[in-house]
Amino acid sequence: MRILFITATRLGDAVLSTGLLDHLLRTCPEARFTVACGPVAAGVFSRMPRLERLIVVEKRRLDLHWLSLWRACVGVRWDLAVDLRGSGLTLLIPAARRAIMRGGRRQGHRSTHLAAALGLAAPPLPVAWIGAADRAAAASLLPDGDPFIGLGPTANWDRKIWPAERFVALFQALARTMPRARAVVFGGPGAAERAAAAPVLAGLPGAVDLVGRLPLPQVAAALARCVLFVGNDSGLMHLAASTGTPTLGLFGPTEAREYAPFGRMTASVLAEGVPGRAPMDALPVCSARRAAEDLLARAQAAPADAE
Repeated sequence: MRILFITATRLGDAVLSTGLLDHLLRTCPEARFTVACGPVAAGVFSRMPRLERLIVVEKRRLDLHWLSLWRACVGVRWDLAVDLRGSGLTLLIPAARRAIMRGGRRQGHRSTHLAAALGLAAPPLPVAWIGAADRAAAASLLPDGDPFIGLGPTANWDRKIWPAERFVALFQALARTMPRARAVVFGGPGAAERAAAAPVLAGLPGAVDLVGRLPLPQVAAALARCVLFVGNDSGLMHLAASTGTPTLGLFGPTEAREYAPFGRMTASVLAEGVPGRAPMDALPVCSARRAAEDLLARAQAAPADAE
């Protein structure tokens, strides 16, 4: 059995779609998978079980990337073709069954839209596929012993970024009850991510700097070693949630009801004002601290088999 899975360009959407792939891996144990995604998201799928081919779709002028993808897929008779981009490309290739998610924004969390594409009543939780070498690399950077608190002070839109000094103040407040805690600052590659994270690193000189330094599977492995992750609405936030690490998302001008972190142990805290329109500086440190402490308490009270 061969399954084609066309998923997102953005990291966060790609991570959320891993729940569908995990469902298909469990319900189609004989299937081999071809995944098509954008370059930023490729690392999400590189350690996926039964991955036969990973097609990285580089955007081209005049939408010619879709023609390239069609050429890569048309020679195979697919048992199932899943198109989460709503492109209609799967209508032009041979497939016994097709599942196409229509485009555009709509009410509800993104995970429920993805689940509906396969006719699932409840959205499956995202997963993070991590190899043994990735875990070993993360363990060398974040060794056993002291608790690590992950911070995600970057985002793909400036207005989604919580002020850097508040990330510093939040970690310092949490560290007062966890005196051995160490901060780990995460971010993607590139100058913009480095610039957004720099004030947090400067304010926490003992922090571990993982901004743009690791491939995505190792980032996931490092996130999995944290006792807590607090971050802006971003792909890293969704990646953290997919590892099972308690994840707190910070929201202001974007809708938490659409893109809240989705995982085994997650929560969101919203800036004061109209949901989805409030500025990030309307989110006080005290609100984030209370939400983080509540999430940590939930995690500590959870049964071991729920982790």
